[in-house]
Amino acid sequence: MKLKHYSDVLLEEVTMEGAKNAKIRWLISEKDKAPNFAMRMFELEPGGFTPYHSHSWEHENFIVEGEGALVTEDGELPFKPGDVIFVDPFMKHNYKNMGDTTLKFLCLVPLDKPAKQVKKNVNPFAAGKANNC
Repeated sequence: MKLKHYSDVLLEEVTMEGAKNAKIRWLISEKDKAPNFAMRMFELEPGGFTPYHSHSWEHENFIVEGEGALVTEDGELPFKPGDVIFVDPFMKHNYKNMGDTTLKFLCLVPLDKPAKQVKKNVNPFAAGKANNC
């Protein structure tokens, strides 16, 4: 169990190459004995952004304050407080602060990250099953 105000959680620099004026708070993580998910709060100063990258796990976001854009290969998608974002696994992305105040957003990720993308076999006969035929 953990009950703490977010501002009492250490605010750390995002050190991944390609980040600018980006900080993170690990609100709930493995250190808290969370078995499945980590909840993080990112804080991007005006003009700040996270690295443009991709990975094998999803992101689930809630925009707390400020205005920004999710940058993908399809372009920039603007967002505002109260918006929710789902970023698919393997999608190239980053977050940019587009306003003149600090952008704060929650980012939830699984703790057990899959190692690679696996395609499921859609042929029921290949698995030795024929859908009760």
